[in-house]
Amino acid sequence: MQQLSSSDTHFQQHFARIVEARRETDSDVASVVQDILRTVRGGGDDALVKYTQRFDGYSLAEDADWIITPERCEEAYGQIEAEQREALDLAAARIRAYHEAQLPEDRDYTDEAGVRLGATWRAVDAAGLYVPGGRAAYPSSLLMNAIPARVAGVERVVVVTPTPKGNSNPLVLAAAHVAGIDEIWRVGGAQAVAALAYGTDRIKPVDVVTGPGNAYVAEAKRQLYGVIGIDMVAGPSEILVVADARNDPDWIAADLLSQAEHDPTSQSILITDDDGFARQVEDCIDLQISQLATGKTARASWDEHGVIIIVDDIAREAPALINALASEHVELAIDEPEALMREIRHAGSVFLGRMTPEAVGDYVAGPNHVLPTGRRARFASGLSVLDFMKRTSFIGLDEAAIGAIGPAAATLAHAEGLPAHAKSVELRLK
Repeated sequence: MQQLSSSDTHFQQHFARIVEARRETDSDVASVVQDILRTVRGGGDDALVKYTQRFDGYSLAEDADWIITPERCEEAYGQIEAEQREALDLAAARIRAYHEAQLPEDRDYTDEAGVRLGATWRAVDAAGLYVPGGRAAYPSSLLMNAIPARVAGVERVVVVTPTPKGNSNPLVLAAAHVAGIDEIWRVGGAQAVAALAYGTDRIKPVDVVTGPGNAYVAEAKRQLYGVIGIDMVAGPSEILVVADARNDPDWIAADLLSQAEHDPTSQSILITDDDGFARQVEDCIDLQISQLATGKTARASWDEHGVIIIVDDIAREAPALINALASEHVELAIDEPEALMREIRHAGSVFLGRMTPEAVGDYVAGPNHVLPTGRRARFASGLSVLDFMKRTSFIGLDEAAIGAIGPAAATLAHAEGLPAHAKSVELRLK
């Protein structure tokens, strides 16, 4: 864990290193993924059989081995604990309500020149959702990806998920039932993304692929962008907590560890104005890690990538640090978080006040937990219904309208050296 103080002479130099540090995959992954994509594109189902046996220890020998049926998902929903069913149902309802409010409206109007203008929004025909099945098998991620797709109006929603040794997570299957998924394939990794993009004899191609995965899945999405649309290229999880000494250090330690436990490459950063409070948080982190089932992962993340930054004045100094880091999650555990939030330009999602842990946003708050990482919040947003939709503009002119704006179009066409463009307009002008 690194500790920095904004009053130190070389603070800006050390802070810049944290901002610029990349915790993502090396170039070897890109080469491996490229080979996998090429093999799946050429080999189709046969390639998926080979990779699934190799990476998941699972044989796709018979037709039934390939799929998880809706009936199996409904069965899993009925078998989980009642409390878990209620939690899934609550999460789904809140996620659905939040994303329904995101639906864009069509536009259709006529301007002062008499030109009819507008745009219509339509869902893509098919969306593929990647659901992890290894270190991270999260029903919440399935809900966060599937529900916006359904709300957007996507008719065919396809899930791919690895099932190591044939095992699947009952809660993930239950979540698939809640989200109304009826096409689930037992394939994962970069090969599954390739199948969704190119299609195979069994798996028909989709238009958009979303969902979290390991470095190979992220790299596959990166390389296939253009063949398919993607939500984003996501890297390791991260959290930035801004907290003063009026907080319970146990709470803040738990918030920091909530992301550290995801992966050894995750990053947790604390900004505080009290050195004594920072030491208390460190002590609480050490104690909590010793009690966590995920302690080994959390310890590796905190030791290698954790950061504590001591500032003199949170209100004055924190905004610039927050915007430079452009973190996935930003918690503002202070008395007046609204004032600080107004100064935040770059963040995946912001959590306001001492009673709003980031973990609530992961499950039941409503906004999507699929968020930009690795400073991509500078130019990207979290997953929304718009990731499953596209906009088509339209234009309509009558004689009067083309008479009003057509001459200018012809003038610009001639200026660009495109006489056929100009003529197509001029022939319609009186």
